[in-house]
Amino acid sequence: MPANTTASSPKKKKGRRARLLVILLVLALLGGIGYGGYWGVSAVRASFPQTTGTIEIPGLRGEVEVKRDDYGIPQIYADSDDDLFRAQGFVHAQDRFWEMDVRRHMTSGRLSEMFGSGQVETDSFLRTLGWRKVAQKEYDEKLSPDTKKFLQSYADGVNAYLQGKGGKDISFEYAALAFTNDYKPEPWTPVDSVAWLKAMAWDLRGNMQEEIDRSLLTSRLDDKQIKDLYPPYRIENKPIMENGAVDPATKKFDPEAEPKGDIRDDGNGNNEGNGNNSDGNGGSTAESGAEGTGDGSTDGTLGHDAGGTPAEGTDGAPADATDAAEGLSSQLAALSDSLDTIPALLGPNGNGIGSNSWVVSGEYTTTGKPLLANDPHLAPQLPSLWYQMGLHCRKVSDACTFQTAGYTFSGMPGVVIGHNQDIAWGLTNLGADVTDLYLEKLSGNSYQVGDEQKELVTRKEVIKVAGGKSKTITVRETGHGPLVSDRSTELEKVGQRAPVANDAPDRATGYGIALKWTALEAGKTMDAVFDLNRATDFKSFRAAAENFEVPSQNLIYADTKGKIGYQAPGKIPVRKKGNGIVPAPGWDPDYDWKKDPIPFDEMPYEENPKRGYIVTANQAVIDPETYGHLLTKDYGYGARSQRINNLIESKIRDGGKISTEDMRTMQMDNTSEIAKILTPYLLKIDISDPYVREAQKLLETWDYNQEPDSAAAAYFNAVWRHVLKLAFGNKLPKEMRVEGDCLSVRPADSTAPLDELERVIECGQRDADSAQPDGGDRWFEVVRKIVKDEKNSWWRSPASRNDKATDTRDELFARAMEDARWELTAELGKDISSWSWGRLHQLTLKNQTLGTEGPGFLQYLLNRGPWNLGGGEATVNATGWNAAAGYEVVWVPSMRMVVNVGDWDKSRWINLSGASGHAYSAHYTDQTDKWANGELLDWSFSAKAVDTNTVDTLTLTPKAGP
Repeated sequence: MPANTTASSPKKKKGRRARLLVILLVLALLGGIGYGGYWGVSAVRASFPQTTGTIEIPGLRGEVEVKRDDYGIPQIYADSDDDLFRAQGFVHAQDRFWEMDVRRHMTSGRLSEMFGSGQVETDSFLRTLGWRKVAQKEYDEKLSPDTKKFLQSYADGVNAYLQGKGGKDISFEYAALAFTNDYKPEPWTPVDSVAWLKAMAWDLRGNMQEEIDRSLLTSRLDDKQIKDLYPPYRIENKPIMENGAVDPATKKFDPEAEPKGDIRDDGNGNNEGNGNNSDGNGGSTAESGAEGTGDGSTDGTLGHDAGGTPAEGTDGAPADATDAAEGLSSQLAALSDSLDTIPALLGPNGNGIGSNSWVVSGEYTTTGKPLLANDPHLAPQLPSLWYQMGLHCRKVSDACTFQTAGYTFSGMPGVVIGHNQDIAWGLTNLGADVTDLYLEKLSGNSYQVGDEQKELVTRKEVIKVAGGKSKTITVRETGHGPLVSDRSTELEKVGQRAPVANDAPDRATGYGIALKWTALEAGKTMDAVFDLNRATDFKSFRAAAENFEVPSQNLIYADTKGKIGYQAPGKIPVRKKGNGIVPAPGWDPDYDWKKDPIPFDEMPYEENPKRGYIVTANQAVIDPETYGHLLTKDYGYGARSQRINNLIESKIRDGGKISTEDMRTMQMDNTSEIAKILTPYLLKIDISDPYVREAQKLLETWDYNQEPDSAAAAYFNAVWRHVLKLAFGNKLPKEMRVEGDCLSVRPADSTAPLDELERVIECGQRDADSAQPDGGDRWFEVVRKIVKDEKNSWWRSPASRNDKATDTRDELFARAMEDARWELTAELGKDISSWSWGRLHQLTLKNQTLGTEGPGFLQYLLNRGPWNLGGGEATVNATGWNAAAGYEVVWVPSMRMVVNVGDWDKSRWINLSGASGHAYSAHYTDQTDKWANGELLDWSFSAKAVDTNTVDTLTLTPKAGP
């Protein structure tokens, strides 16, 4: 039976018609009237998906219904698992295939095949990491037969959509791409789906950037200063779990146990150097006024120990490991540059990337059942990373086992975050330290391990380039992992600069940096996704979590029987020695990981805690002083999590109850925690300049809320930005400052007297999204610890052409207030009554390929915005911005949901953009205005509610004949 080509039901949106007219005019001008007309019809309209009528799909066993609501969100109904995932693949491809295709080329290091020579450097780095190779191994050796079957059905559905279509029939972007090359999409494979998990793990990999930055700081700062900038976790910001410990006898985690014993020397835990003991916590000093700022790095890693003594090598390591560390800086700077070239699909890796989730027991809710909220903070992109969808078996049976709905990733089957008929779950980034960098001593085709030389493992990779010649690279690996330093041309000279006294036979390749990362080992996370979708209780939920190996996430839970819970899963390494905060000497086997990670039975979890709620927002999982394993030294510092805890506690105090609306309101909380600390000091400063005083007065009645229309929020955040720049940013090495930020400074690593130095001009080199100081809650803690010490050395800043040097806190704050006044005058105007935070703090949604690097007219056609937003950095409404670069929004709550457990149809949800990836669809950004305003949409789950809200129904039928 031929497909019924009935068009989708129309949904008119303001501005859509005008934009379409502009598109047609531009295309006509570009290619001539005739060619432009071809583009107008073929590229703008032909790729819109069919959402009504019938379509025949090869391989279906029975009819499948795809019911879409007024926002284009699909609910799929089938009678078998195979049909369900075949249809999911088909529907994902209808709305998002361009996104899927770009994503799989990124994960396999093949972007150059689509976009040409400009992507060769990125592809080379990704081929070196070998994501696709690991994904293939997972599929071949690790995943269950059921998972493989679901992946294949999904791939078959994607390919059914692609069958017989040219690029212009799939998405407008292919029509634009056709001007530069003859690229044609290829069939989808199951491994394409598995590889996406590697990209997700990369962006959530933990403290790799901090590891690099700590080492780079040694060129400008001493050990004590570096520790000032990485203070220990403030335990007053409550960890996720308030109790619990591993029982030394049973080797199992007991969520009710009082902390006792130490398992770090039993062969499973870290036996030393985790920095969680009192010896590593430092003490206050008269100079800094800082308290407890040590990091526990007294274990002989590269560089200096906590006392500033040169570290000594052991067990065959070179005795001058500190000298080798001096040659490390240039390698790490180049590696950091390489990291900036990799597309960050989830967001800038660092202190801001994270999420909020919390669950409240029915004892404290107006519904009498648990309420669960989640909003992951990821990169703003268009279309949104998430795709809302329901996967329904008409009748749950052995043949059809899914009844679930929530947020999916286009390109991957199943639901990542959401609920089924029995349980709901959410995710936040645990932030576990699952990467280590190793400085390897190389000699020709070998590397040193103890007293031996081992041969490097090598492989050739051929990178095909659209419109150009292919490039062949050689990937080299040590026992720790790939040599990521090979992927920077600057690193070709590294071996010649590494000052080592011991013999290095091949000085041209004396040192390299290898990456060890848990995600480069085959795992079973794809199994976990399907098991979560079908979990029915806390026991089966935990069983599913055991396979959720990478990325390591905080999993929260609620069920229809009233239980709430939490599980920390993940493949988290156990280090023989060291704590992962700085690169380790690869030649010393004592710094290797143990064979087995932390056992799942020893990972923290809890169910039905007495307090009646659980909050996870990237804070510490459990008190690091009492938990026997090292999860990470670089948690988020808990500003968001503690604010959420405070909001919940204030609501339930004296018998209060929390409603679905209360949960939504909490998600939109805009309170600035750093403003509460600094504003009283700013108001005490005597300001003589009337224009600066006028701005200072804005803070007198401010309630610390960063609403879009707040002039006070705009001024405070500008002051905060300049405080950071003067106190810290101008003292950082160029490799960490924002690109183009040029300063007159003393030469790095110079030991000459200051009065004999000729100052040099150094310009920042780092991408705007990852430059420092970024203003996240680590910097909140840095400033909090010294703000009472008016003469702390960090408050000193040199004179400029127009300003005197500062020696005290108040002098620096006054200068920051003046600089902020004139910056906002330039940005927003002289009249402070016209100022608003939203005018500074804007979100522009950009198509992640042609919308960021394509011609200007294409960017206009594909991108949307700007939106003026409230919220801010380390705020519950986490519209993040990087203070080193400006005020533009660089990460966002990528979606928001509030699940009404048991009464599923009263749940609410919203996406950052819309269901469609087609730039001119009514559903491209039809949720964004509501998202920006903090609104949520109704979330239908029951068959009755879905039918009530359905506006389009597409029937997929088995294709007749062979």
